Amino acid sequence: MSKTSSGTKPTRVLPYQTPSLTDHYSTGKKLGQGQFGTTYLCIHKSTGQQYACKSIPKRKLICQEDYEDVWREIQIMHHLSEHPHVVRIRGTYEDQLSVHLVMELCEGGELFDRIVEKGHYSEREAAKLIKTIVGVVETCHSLGVMHRDLKPENFLFDTIEEDAALKATDFGLSVFYKPGESFSDVVGSPYYVAPEVLRKHYGLEADVWSAGVILYILLSGVPPFWAETEMGIFRQILQGKIDFDSEPWPAISESAKDLVRKMLDRNPKRRLTAHQVLCHPWIVDDTIAPDKPLDSAVLSRLKQFSAMNKLKKMALRVIAERLSEEEIGGLKELFKMIDTDNSGTITFEELKDGLKRVGSELMESEIKDLMDAADIDNSGTIDYGEFLAATVHLNKLEREENLVSAFSFFDKDGSGYITIDELQQACKEFGLSDVHLDEMIKEIDQDNDGQIDYGEFAAMMRKGNGGIGRRTMRRTINLGDAFGVTANGS
Repeated sequence: MSKTSSGTKPTRVLPYQTPSLTDHYSTGKKLGQGQFGTTYLCIHKSTGQQYACKSIPKRKLICQEDYEDVWREIQIMHHLSEHPHVVRIRGTYEDQLSVHLVMELCEGGELFDRIVEKGHYSEREAAKLIKTIVGVVETCHSLGVMHRDLKPENFLFDTIEEDAALKATDFGLSVFYKPGESFSDVVGSPYYVAPEVLRKHYGLEADVWSAGVILYILLSGVPPFWAETEMGIFRQILQGKIDFDSEPWPAISESAKDLVRKMLDRNPKRRLTAHQVLCHPWIVDDTIAPDKPLDSAVLSRLKQFSAMNKLKKMALRVIAERLSEEEIGGLKELFKMIDTDNSGTITFEELKDGLKRVGSELMESEIKDLMDAADIDNSGTIDYGEFLAATVHLNKLEREENLVSAFSFFDKDGSGYITIDELQQACKEFGLSDVHLDEMIKEIDQDNDGQIDYGEFAAMMRKGNGGIGRRTMRRTINLGDAFGVTANGS
């Protein structure tokens, strides 16, 4: 199922010119076919590295909304691409005929094919897979994204090995959402679509239903709602009861069935959230569920940011301002969600409300500390640039070209060193006080020459970020009723 709409047709998807795909890559065999695009193997000419390239012919994009959908898909992929179980986007190219998305190559094939091959999975294997799938859903929701097309065909294994990592792909139907927003367009795939989607009034809960259908299939090898025709399937989804009597269900644990029932509750208000699924005893390792929601993503990122020294904070601000529109489009949406009065700045009250909605139990004084940390210029509010700096994923820090441009921003005279004078000047530009700068330089200046060279700067920027993505990934919360930012998306 997909969308239809009207409107005049634009000529470009990307808001900027790109080099030609063939300048950098040569394309190889066809890997797969989607509704709009075809995926090919592509090889980077200078490194020989293999990638997957999804090419979308513009003749298939009929109206403006189709163009907007592709641009949104690119932004959402960047927004989520630091997550270990989301296929990483490498670059985007556009020519007169097509838009090309170059992504990491997953050679292990679709989850769908492995289910067909195996018949069904053991409970332990199924729990591991559904934990990954719902972990991706939780991250999407906590980043203000709804997937809308979860199915085994949209999860790929990165290698052909038995223990390969599972990665989500195809965000073509995904959307950004705001708290309390509901959708009416009927999209998704027949077996996996939630009853409220068919009734044209739905929210985030529909993704959990689709994941519940996947879990049923993993455990039994067949879909819970089945008929010869699409209309028949929809009738089953709206009225049918879930079959727990046929083989292999009598041999499956009560705990597994309890989770399936709660994910396939027809009432979206009663259905488990992604976070609750991950806390279910059948999923949780060692049968100990986390007793309270973990830090929301915006919180864990603000905490990391508040612990940084001034130079690192300023450098992040410089890097954030230089990132491309497609890399920060998702954070822009999140800023708008927290900035409830659309003033262009986030006040203490707005941050407090936002964090409260995601179940944070921080004291006012702690929220005030985080606010002060993100408020680089001490204006009493967090503006868009400050929000970007405080919430942009730290993996962006580590990219060489970003470090080089940040270093040269501070090294005003191009000497190859950042001096105390140059730091004082930067502090002035950012509205920061310049007390304790000499102590900060001492801490970073490894060869004690009183100034910071590029190597020392890069070491300081990278220090303390090791594995931060993986660690903070486990500290996200389901933000279904709130704004959402995750600790591991870009």
